[in-house]
Amino acid sequence: MMDTAGVAKISKALADPTRLEIYETIAANPDMYCGEINERFEMAPGTLSHHLKILTEAGLIECRREGQFVHSRAVPETMREYTQALSRLVRQTSTTERERG
Repeated sequence: MMDTAGVAKISKALADPTRLEIYETIAANPDMYCGEINERFEMAPGTLSHHLKILTEAGLIECRREGQFVHSRAVPETMREYTQALSRLVRQTSTTERERG
């Protein structure tokens, strides 16, 4: 079960529109290598590396080196835990509002 710190870390990682788009691209195209991602987003390699690092630290993607290429894939379990945690927050908020009302 994901704690509040985990929810905050993922929310922060996905709050950047470019990072969200990178995550969506990786999730839709499993096992992409950095060159493919860079071609789609046309950004400096250092900038892409920074975005990938934040997504990796949040547990949203995994990267693995294969020769000279670094491949990325989405980690669906993390997104599933994240959405479940958000659903719990919504249920808690709804319950609290009903109790007050």
